[in-house]
Amino acid sequence: MSFKGLRDDNLHFLQQGLDLLRQLDDRHFTAQPQLPMSPVGGHFRHCLDFYTCFLNGVERGEIDYDARTRDPRLEVDRGYAADFIAQLMERLERLPEGDHRPLRVSMDNRFLDQEPCWATSSAQRELQFLRSHTVHHYALISALLHQLGYEPDADFGVAPSTLAYRHQLVSG
Repeated sequence: MSFKGLRDDNLHFLQQGLDLLRQLDDRHFTAQPQLPMSPVGGHFRHCLDFYTCFLNGVERGEIDYDARTRDPRLEVDRGYAADFIAQLMERLERLPEGDHRPLRVSMDNRFLDQEPCWATSSAQRELQFLRSHTVHHYALISALLHQLGYEPDADFGVAPSTLAYRHQLVSG
């Protein structure tokens, strides 16, 4: 898939999140689940942190996903989270397509004060990662919302390949 296609996929998923935030009430956003996991707001914050790290790092050629801000307001204030998503979408839309220089990426290296371990990647590969990471957390959000009695759109939290497969089954 092209850079533009991956960017558009990520914009689509961010828009899905924005639409959901605008439909939810505060109770659904912040309710502590019966399962030992973060509330819906925590999953949104986590995803937005990863997009922020990507956008901040891609410009300088070095992305550190462990350098997340973990802004607690993103977990409890739907309006603030919605505005934040809109800003991320604007930044993502402005990313230049022709930049194929290699990036240095670090993630999950801060356990027991380990030094970062840098790997080589590209903006295109990181957009693939962000798409997959976001869908994964959206699936968790969808499950949490179902537990709370809220029904998100049927394709919220469903991978693009699964949606394509379902479409193939229906269209025969």
